[in-house]
Amino acid sequence: MAFVKDMLRMWAHSWKRFISIAMITLLGVAVLTGIYAGCRDAFRSTDRFFDAQGLHDVQVLSTAGLSNGDIAALRKVRGVAKVQAERSQEVTFDLDGRKSATMQEIGTNGIDQPYLQEGRMPKKAGEIAVTRKFIRDSGKRIGSRLTVTPESASSDTSDTNDTNGADGTNEASGTDEAPSFPTKLTIVGVVLDPQNLSNPDGYSAMTSFRSTATTDYTFFAPSDGVTGTLYTSATLLVKGAAAESTFDESYENTVKQVTDRIDGTVKTDRQKARRQELLDAGNKKIVDARAEADKKFADAQSQIDANRQQFNQQVDQIVSMQAGAAAAGAAANGANAGAVAAAGATTPQLDETTRETMRETIIAASPELTQAKQQLDQAQSQLNEQKASTEQTLKTKENELKTSIPQVRWYVQDRQQLGGFSALKSDLDSIQSLGNAFPIVFLLVAVMMSLTAMARMVEEDRSLIGTYVGLGYGRLAVASRYLLFALLACLIGGGLGLIAGFLGIPAFLLVVLQGMYVMPGLRLEYDWLYGSLGIALFVVGVLAATIYACVQEMRQTPASLLRPKAPRAGSRILLERIRPVWNRIGFLGKVTARNIFRFKSRLIMTVGGVAGCTALIVCGLAINDTVADLGIKQYRDIYQYDLMVVSDDSDASAMRTKVASDGRVTSSLDVRIESGDLTVAGSGDGDSGKAGSSGSESIQLVAVPEKHLSDLGEMVTLQPVSSGILGTSGVGKTGSLKLDDDGVIVAQSAASALGVKAGSKVRLTNGDGVQATAKVSAVNRNLIGSDVYVSETYYAKLFDSKDAKNTKNSKSSEDSEALTWNAMLAKLSGSDTSQTDYAESLEEDSSVMKAVSCAHMADSFKFDLMGAVVALIVALAGGLALVVLFTLANTNVSERVREMATLKVLGFFDREVHHYVNREMMILTVMGVILGLPLGRLVGGMLTMALNMPSLYFEVEVKPLSYVIAAVATMAFALLVQLFVNPVLDRIDPISSLKSVE
Repeated sequence: MAFVKDMLRMWAHSWKRFISIAMITLLGVAVLTGIYAGCRDAFRSTDRFFDAQGLHDVQVLSTAGLSNGDIAALRKVRGVAKVQAERSQEVTFDLDGRKSATMQEIGTNGIDQPYLQEGRMPKKAGEIAVTRKFIRDSGKRIGSRLTVTPESASSDTSDTNDTNGADGTNEASGTDEAPSFPTKLTIVGVVLDPQNLSNPDGYSAMTSFRSTATTDYTFFAPSDGVTGTLYTSATLLVKGAAAESTFDESYENTVKQVTDRIDGTVKTDRQKARRQELLDAGNKKIVDARAEADKKFADAQSQIDANRQQFNQQVDQIVSMQAGAAAAGAAANGANAGAVAAAGATTPQLDETTRETMRETIIAASPELTQAKQQLDQAQSQLNEQKASTEQTLKTKENELKTSIPQVRWYVQDRQQLGGFSALKSDLDSIQSLGNAFPIVFLLVAVMMSLTAMARMVEEDRSLIGTYVGLGYGRLAVASRYLLFALLACLIGGGLGLIAGFLGIPAFLLVVLQGMYVMPGLRLEYDWLYGSLGIALFVVGVLAATIYACVQEMRQTPASLLRPKAPRAGSRILLERIRPVWNRIGFLGKVTARNIFRFKSRLIMTVGGVAGCTALIVCGLAINDTVADLGIKQYRDIYQYDLMVVSDDSDASAMRTKVASDGRVTSSLDVRIESGDLTVAGSGDGDSGKAGSSGSESIQLVAVPEKHLSDLGEMVTLQPVSSGILGTSGVGKTGSLKLDDDGVIVAQSAASALGVKAGSKVRLTNGDGVQATAKVSAVNRNLIGSDVYVSETYYAKLFDSKDAKNTKNSKSSEDSEALTWNAMLAKLSGSDTSQTDYAESLEEDSSVMKAVSCAHMADSFKFDLMGAVVALIVALAGGLALVVLFTLANTNVSERVREMATLKVLGFFDREVHHYVNREMMILTVMGVILGLPLGRLVGGMLTMALNMPSLYFEVEVKPLSYVIAAVATMAFALLVQLFVNPVLDRIDPISSLKSVE
């Protein structure tokens, strides 16, 4: 009982050490669990929301639309739980200018169901539900009416709508009709699109570099009032996928099994079948058109023949009358009246030549008959010409039918292709990677500080330990006094850390996240396993340090422990050997130098602890500086052009004419821009289809005209880069990189994520879905976006040659056409504001699909989530620095109580004692800061290597101000600690402190 009382008394006396260990554990556990818990809560709530709304696992799109046969084939794929055929249509309306929207049919099979936020779901034709973004931008509300106009080529099935022939036929249209929606609309509800969780009322719009929306808004309409038997897409749910977390690799593997099956025989067979359907429909229309034309021509010929017969009868009647009159006259001149009677009774018989001559004479003599004959002859001639023209047109259509209908292509996509999903996942993954790295530093500092504190605590009780051991107490029982002390401090600190880690930090992160994304049903959850392991990790570390301190003391005999520890043997320090310096240092300066360098453990612990805390602060500020400069570096340094304009292929010429006529462009470069994919080629022979692939990245494929390859360097800064260590990269000389016909230039942001370097083989997919293996000639410095530059010649070699992948989908050499330059990179005159306004005005032009101002992108680029996490980490690092300095200062004072008492006896005033002690701590702090500043830069580089986000490369940047802030903050904490330590020095009693320990 006395042993326990003494132990409790000892614990109460060491309350400062207890608080220090508890606080360090609290901060460490909070960092370890807090960021993880915040991301996990966001992941889980989003996954629950996706499951509740039936967000599709797989989406299938087709260049020719999807038919009922396609839907039936998808239902038969093994592993598919549900298939929902969807219809949509792009429309335009006036809202402070021309705006576009996608009319989306609300599925009836429970897939991709919008989440109702206000009002009710639409049920009748003409009713729609809109997103909150539309309500905010338009100022409309529930009950407001809206009139929209369908776009002429808005449907995904526009590839099947060919031009009409001269005969009025449409040779390529199938029997299926494209979707059509009502145009007189009434808003009845406000919904959240599960495919896009961006918060329109927050600041998510600033991350526009990841926006993938092709229209401004989405309107949701019921099936009532929607016509058309052709489907825009098909969405699928995979069996077993809902049981997995959508953000885990197990989910991706489950879905990939189904997508691989679809990409196999189903995709190929249905592409061929769909194209054959279009060919058959075209042929049928040509046959029907020929039959209809023949019927019309036969009717016209019959009419002409009837009119000609009537005309001939009329002429023959006149001929007969004239012939009869002539015969009667001849008879009148005869001798007898009987002849007259006989002549009058019969019509004279004329031969054919005479009759034809009389016809021509009669017609020529009558203007009416002449005009009637000309009209008949002209009608016959026109009819013959129409017959010949129509037959020639139909034969031409028959010959051109196969070439006029393009190859049908399917695009099988999973959730990763959803812009909103991939943006949320990449944001959370990046934050989680930071949460996995920072606790390591906290743990190391906690172990160091615990070792320092507990070693001093054991050393102070040296004689007491000897007494207990001498009385027969086991060494384990004696050591338990300190082990239980450290364990209790860890458990209390860890418990408070769990509260902060599972409540405080997640609540802060989720507030920031909800400013970027809408996540219904978000709630905080406790993870017993992770929380317990978090505390256990620090308990093991601190107890290991305590055990080491106890073993170091208790391995001695009780007699040795009962005697005071012998003072450290005197020794010279290196500075003493430098006589010119040492001789000029004052007495107190020499004492300070000896105290600092003779006690190696104190030096290492103090400098290491301060350096670690300073490094954390620098690392946090480095990430903040890196993110803050991304937009400026990319859009003002790397991109030298001011404007990028993109149009449809059919509007490319009109777009260039429009931009040229405005007179704002000082120089420009026509290019072709396509959205594609870059996949790391497999090992071995470079075949990208082998099992060596290690990742894929969405890219922007930029083809440059052969005659203007040298002009690319004037629009984009071309600098070769090579990967370095610790997040660094070697950047070559500006202008030393040239685009040629031997390979492609890959952006650093994509190359870093996939491990691509110069000389690598990659698989490229162009905008038409055609794949080919390409050589990487160089990696270009690029921070935002994943651009891949290719020359016109190399593009044709990749995607038009027989060596290209998927040759069944690639163009043959005789059918290949010159590239359409559908985009323009331009330098503009005027201020940044005028350039931004000009880009916005261009988007209102019908020939322009997208216009991007680099000035606007540079000013608007933000990464608020990362900034919030960096602020949290810097705050926690500052708290850790304060605790570390407090622990070291108190340990330093407790070790030197007799020394301080001696100084007081020698006549030192309190202020002089303060200066004597604090000067050592300040020097050690400065040494720790000097070591921590470059260490923070290195740690920041390592962390950026872990932040492999889609379309982003973090080029580490640490501004001088950040170094100053980190140094000043650490020194400020050291000064603050002095305010707590000075009263402790004042309370030292010289008499009691100098009493013999024996």
